[in-house]
Amino acid sequence: MRVKLKVKITPNAKKNEIKGFKEEILYVKISAPPIGGKANRELLKFFEKIFKVKNIKIVSGEKSRLKIIDIPLSMEDISKALKN
Repeated sequence: MRVKLKVKITPNAKKNEIKGFKEEILYVKISAPPIGGKANRELLKFFEKIFKVKNIKIVSGEKSRLKIIDIPLSMEDISKALKN
């Protein structure tokens, strides 16, 4: 099963962290700058570490702070990973 998750990122943060989930949007701070796709790559690496899966993709929002991310997990598995 795969889930498409809406994510709003804040680049140039002190550290990578998940700030919360509100109105079906996951808010994430990323330490990388939004230059040359660095923040996108950092976001995908951060999610791979949290969710312990590969093959996470940005479906839309490559050049936007609001993105849709495709994750090869169920929503239940995503919720469990976010609680840890």
